[in-house]
Amino acid sequence: MQLLQFIKSKTQLPEKGIRNTVELLDEDCTIPFISRYRKEKTGNLDEVQIGEIVKCKELFETLEKRKITILKALEEQEVLTDELKRSIQQASDSIALEDIYLPYKKKRKTKAETARNNGLEPLAKIIMSQRANELEFIAGKYLSNNIETLEDAFDGARHIIAEWVNERSDIRNTIRYQLERYATINTKVAKTKAADEKAQKYRDYFDWNESLNRIPSHRLLAILRAEKEGFIRIKIEIDEHRALTKIEDRIIRSNNACADQIELAIHDAYKRLLFPALSNEILTQAKEKADDAAIQVFAKNLKQLLLGAPLGEKNILAIDPGFRSGCKVVCLNAQGGLEYNETIYPHAPQNNTIGAIKKISSLVGAYNIEAIAIGNGTASRETEQLIRKIRFDKDIQVFVVSEAGASIYSASKIARDEFPDYDVTVRGAVSIGRRLSDPLAELVKIDAKSIGVGQYQHDVDQSKLKKALDTVVESCVNTIGVNINTASISLLSYVSGIGPKLAENIVTYRKENGAFITRNAIKKVPRLGSKAFEQAAGFLRIKNAKNPLDDSAVHPESYAIVSKIAKDAKLSISDLIGNTQLLQQLNLQHYCTNTIGLPTLKDIVSELEKPGVDPRQKAKVFTFNQHIKTINDVKEGQLLPGIINNITNFGCFVDIGIKESGLIHISNLSDTFVKDVNAIVSLHQQVIVKVLDVDVVRKRIQLALKTKAEKFQI
Repeated sequence: MQLLQFIKSKTQLPEKGIRNTVELLDEDCTIPFISRYRKEKTGNLDEVQIGEIVKCKELFETLEKRKITILKALEEQEVLTDELKRSIQQASDSIALEDIYLPYKKKRKTKAETARNNGLEPLAKIIMSQRANELEFIAGKYLSNNIETLEDAFDGARHIIAEWVNERSDIRNTIRYQLERYATINTKVAKTKAADEKAQKYRDYFDWNESLNRIPSHRLLAILRAEKEGFIRIKIEIDEHRALTKIEDRIIRSNNACADQIELAIHDAYKRLLFPALSNEILTQAKEKADDAAIQVFAKNLKQLLLGAPLGEKNILAIDPGFRSGCKVVCLNAQGGLEYNETIYPHAPQNNTIGAIKKISSLVGAYNIEAIAIGNGTASRETEQLIRKIRFDKDIQVFVVSEAGASIYSASKIARDEFPDYDVTVRGAVSIGRRLSDPLAELVKIDAKSIGVGQYQHDVDQSKLKKALDTVVESCVNTIGVNINTASISLLSYVSGIGPKLAENIVTYRKENGAFITRNAIKKVPRLGSKAFEQAAGFLRIKNAKNPLDDSAVHPESYAIVSKIAKDAKLSISDLIGNTQLLQQLNLQHYCTNTIGLPTLKDIVSELEKPGVDPRQKAKVFTFNQHIKTINDVKEGQLLPGIINNITNFGCFVDIGIKESGLIHISNLSDTFVKDVNAIVSLHQQVIVKVLDVDVVRKRIQLALKTKAEKFQI
């Protein structure tokens, strides 16, 4: 099977779009660049579709490499025939390929191999023919020093037959079908662990039984984690009698002594070889599906988090709250630069509330503070209440900001390089403030796994997870665009075509030569060649540039088209930009070329109408119920304001202003059936929830989502 056929069979996308996309990928073009600036070539495929082509291309290439390895091994064994070679080349997936190779695969010393060495393969063939009479007489001819009895002879022959049964791809596929359709996963508590306190969070699975093909991804991952930690035992089961009957019906054609021996061999093959291997295979596949589902949840959450509402360029006072160690306070300018830092002690044991209020008031005036960001960790509520008591001379917005991953950033090399003269507490507070200003620009500095917006992220395939999350970050960064004159190395490294080394070179060049004043000046950066410029230029912004297109998503390769449109309209480019009435009346067909068609022209017009506009919403102030300070204050039946802080396949978690987040199970999101949690809520959405149940001992809060009409009942 050829690459294009393979991708088409997996994606059902148009062949022309696949072919051109593969060509662009082979030319080292990135997904954001292809989806944004090569729509004519791809047939207007979006990022998701191009991502699927990338996955299929990688899968095909991995499969082809494996085929080459297998063909080489078979040639070395001198067993490669034209028919076998053809079967291998036509294999469309790894399972079929490995089944073909299984009979020739080098094995450890097996019972079948020992039997062959003892000369019992001819006897096995006679039995499999199912035509022999007087089988005991025939078997007697194979007795030797190693095979002393008839039972030894039959036993050895059955081992050989069992191996043949195991190696038959049709039989393996029969058992696979049984496992795929009917397998159940059963769990039992490990008796020695039943009383273990750590095991109690898995007590739902101390005695569990569920269909493997229907088990939700989060439950399977929880069960596998419990098994890994030694608290439960897992067993995969199907109807053994039905499975054995299916095999026997494929092999046994007689009713004699040969059939009896074959039946015994089939039972041995099933219990010793087939079922252990294939049940592991089906569990591995189920784990892979669960991983994919969990990674998809994580990716969706991460995208929502990265595209969270920014406050924008404001002077911000940020507070990393604490009790005994005090509250670290930093003042940041509109560009996120650190202007001042200090520690205040408004809470126990120092209780210097008055001193803290005076200090905050003076800092707000001295640094022209426009907003205050408070981390949502320890002492967050107490600090928020303190700040809200202060009467400022002007309107100051107060925000509670997620601290997730801030400690990871503050101890990282990135943070040390940014603030070599400050300790982790200062860096953490700076991160909190910058997150309010621009979540995307700050969160890209943190390993996405540490942000905590997924389910079982440490249990899934880590390479798959990293690749998926990197793709999300890259997509978000390029969707928004990057100011090349203020962006950090971390942010620039995710721009299409840039990467960490070029990002470092850009920042170094910027420091040595000053701000970039045109997009063409970017070409002067060392090692940034024409290909990197092509991939990156459309996503890099230059504020207040001489050419206003340099601060837009219009790619430099399309500047000539815009100039022609402006010339035809007898306007300057500056006057053309924002002239919605004229732009909407353009005959775009008139500007089509061999390389630029209607899809790109429509994008250009859309960008000219609102150049460089940030598609994200603006940050909004949110206030929790001031009477709810700990889980002991939460009572059944209460209606509380909250913020969605995590989404999973089984529901979403809500920050109601205390240490413990509450869970809205998927069944409590709506009065109607909900298939996808993301269809109902989004990360950081402000909601009203009803408390259904509070388990103080297990620190669990069950919630239900309330409608807009019910908000007035608070």
